Amino acid sequence: MGKVIVGGLATEYKIRGKGPNVVLIHGWGDNLKTFKSLESALANKYTVISLDLPGFGQTDTPKEAYTLKKYALFISEFLDKIDIKHIYAFVGHSNGGAIALRGLSSGVLVSDKLILLASSGVRSIYKTKKKIIRMAVKTAKIPTLLLPSSTRNKIRKRVYKKIGSDMFVAENMQETFKNVITEDVVHESAMIQQPTLLIYGSADKSTPPEFGQKFHKLIEDSELRIIEGADHFLHHTHQKEVDNLVLEYLDK
Repeated sequence: MGKVIVGGLATEYKIRGKGPNVVLIHGWGDNLKTFKSLESALANKYTVISLDLPGFGQTDTPKEAYTLKKYALFISEFLDKIDIKHIYAFVGHSNGGAIALRGLSSGVLVSDKLILLASSGVRSIYKTKKKIIRMAVKTAKIPTLLLPSSTRNKIRKRVYKKIGSDMFVAENMQETFKNVITEDVVHESAMIQQPTLLIYGSADKSTPPEFGQKFHKLIEDSELRIIEGADHFLHHTHQKEVDNLVLEYLDK
């Protein structure tokens, strides 16, 4: 593990292995440790770079709200700071996939390949999901207003878990959450020129296989793989399948 100052934020990161550079981007509410299995699978052939995004893990929380593009810009600056010049592939899970899509389609990020694991970035389905989450959060807040914020966050996190969402929002990240959940990257995904592997779980309710199908239709050089029975955290529940698919695609 290492620390570097990026945009005024102390940023936690990890570099492992040797070979072409592969950058792992975690999803909302997660951190770099989420890729433990994938990192181990890739490190024999690749230099694997992972980081805690602003507001998550051991990286500082920014004072201002972030957007997908601002996260992409942050990653670009981070790579400059640690002197990484050429990226062979970005691998993004959930919101990390949406960040990669926004970054690559806008030219903020550059790589040879792209791999998306249960990537978000399709706005329509979140409209209903967002209403359900908002109601649950309001319900969770009512009896906890007089409690310390850390305690409130723990209670609210349990509520999110009960409604099957990975989108728990700490109070100091709510504006950023509003930004990223309402951003749609479907149409601009047609601008992706990199060979792209899309991996989705058949049982994923947060980012269902339909997301992958939408991206697959628009990204010209793309492959779609659906893992039967896998949910949103397919890289945890179906580690070997995900690891093998990613490694095979990178080795092409």
